[in-house]
Amino acid sequence: MSQLQIQLQQTAEPLLNVQEMQFWLDKAVAWGQADSPDTRKDTCLHLSRLRDFLQQLLTHINNMNSTTETMKTLPFLGQFLGRLCWNPYVTAEATSRRLLFQCLWGLYTEHPGNAVERKANQWIRKVLCQLATEDDDAAAQTLMKHTGVPPEEYHLKVLRKRVALLQQNIGKSCSSLGDINQRCSCDSLLAASEACVPLVTCPEAAPLIGTLLQQPVTCVRAALSEDFLDALSSAYSRYQRLSLEEQAVVSLWYHNLSSLEEAVLRLLECVLTKTGLTMQKLKQRLTESLLPKACAQHCSIFLVVNDIFRSILKQAEGTESVKYLIQIFTSCFLRELDLLQHQTSVPLKALFPQSPQSLLVPLVTLPSEMPQEAWRHHLNWLSGSLQRLTEEEEEGDGDSSSSTRLQRERGHHNVFDAWFLLVQCAHWVQAAVQLLVTSGPEDCGPLMWLLTFYHHPTNRGHHRALQLVHAKEAWDHLRSLFSVVARPLPVDRLQSLVTLLSSQPQRPSASPLLILNLLVNFAVFFQQSLSGSTEILQTVVERSGLVDEAACVLSSLELRLNEGSCLSSDANRVHLRIKALQNTITHMCAASSPAEN
Repeated sequence: MSQLQIQLQQTAEPLLNVQEMQFWLDKAVAWGQADSPDTRKDTCLHLSRLRDFLQQLLTHINNMNSTTETMKTLPFLGQFLGRLCWNPYVTAEATSRRLLFQCLWGLYTEHPGNAVERKANQWIRKVLCQLATEDDDAAAQTLMKHTGVPPEEYHLKVLRKRVALLQQNIGKSCSSLGDINQRCSCDSLLAASEACVPLVTCPEAAPLIGTLLQQPVTCVRAALSEDFLDALSSAYSRYQRLSLEEQAVVSLWYHNLSSLEEAVLRLLECVLTKTGLTMQKLKQRLTESLLPKACAQHCSIFLVVNDIFRSILKQAEGTESVKYLIQIFTSCFLRELDLLQHQTSVPLKALFPQSPQSLLVPLVTLPSEMPQEAWRHHLNWLSGSLQRLTEEEEEGDGDSSSSTRLQRERGHHNVFDAWFLLVQCAHWVQAAVQLLVTSGPEDCGPLMWLLTFYHHPTNRGHHRALQLVHAKEAWDHLRSLFSVVARPLPVDRLQSLVTLLSSQPQRPSASPLLILNLLVNFAVFFQQSLSGSTEILQTVVERSGLVDEAACVLSSLELRLNEGSCLSSDANRVHLRIKALQNTITHMCAASSPAEN
């Protein structure tokens, strides 16, 4: 048994555990004897337990009647605290630093009564002053006058010294060496990142953290500590205003998959739980999230994000808010990718490896990138290609042989991925709906099939043909209703449209959102007076109870018009009509609120 253990066992209160005190003294000695990666890692990993022990130690000091009594019960206390005060890995962490200060202040005697207390006061002043500054005499005098340093000043000075030291330890990477035989210092990245674990929430350490995250990975030794990445990811998810530059956040996602997944899921949660989120606000939220920019810079990040969206869409096939999120995200991503075209040469097929390659370029191409006269031909081709894909799948469904079952599984996979790509590039669906407003019966077949497939990608219950019948029936009603010039509007036609929009058990194949999309586009683009279009939209939407859904369709339409994905020959008129219809919908929402309360 050591002398310390005997002393503690004889005099210390039960609050302090003898073995634990010996354990921490041994740790403090070991940490101070070597500055190696293993020592630094061990210090960082033990910080949480050390804080708990310092709290117990502080309670013990405060329960003593005097510093003399404390030093008798704990004769090695000064050595222990002194070693910790000189350990930058301990003092850089805010809670440990605060507890050390409190322990030192607890030992300070305002009116020393003996040599032990006078010597302790002298030592405390020296430790605090030297730690705060080594070359600032004025600061040292001030500190001595007040018998210590303000915690804030102590924190900043020690922390800045620690950050500067770590910054110096980051050597040159392989890519910056002129001589290939010269040894790089990439392994210092691991040590520096381990030392940064307790600093991840400190604003002063943000430049260092950014440097670590953005250091080129040029060899196997240029790895960052997993503890550092996990701590940084956890801090970023808890503190959204963590002092990291945009590029550092992107690099964090590149290095740490869990932080990237959490950012995507947080965005999904916002979309699914927030009501009244317009498409413009959703686009702004996406841009501020940095995800589109990160995906454009790193193909691997995009593949992860895209796969998450793909999985979510499989589970929430009919959730329109998820579709909107995927569409706006893809639009923002493609725009960011276009800005980086001179810096990156990643082909589209590498970004969309699961999508049918024959459909990839035709769907990713924006309507604004081709003449409006070519839209109908382009859409007819897309519709025909998708229709052939679904027919191949259905043909496989009727054959039970093993080879055909394999083909059928592959067909299901191809159809879903084709539909997912169509959801991502829904600008062409919007273009098809617009053209349906001005199409005749002989021209609407392919466009109507494309719209139906978008809303009903699977053929569950073999209702696709019936779905198409209902969609054409709704289109006929809308074309007839919006062609009426005289007032009042025919009640029977209005009611027929309301019936089609209403989800009823006897009409399981009708798609209210498909019909609502047609209705809103007729109100915006058909050559009907604004008052007449407003009356039709207001009556049908109010009776069918789809006010919020209509607001979303209008918001989406406005966003696509601003992005050039809508017909723009009469853009000013279209903008005015959208605004007027949005005002009507807003008044309807406001009028219904008191009744709901």
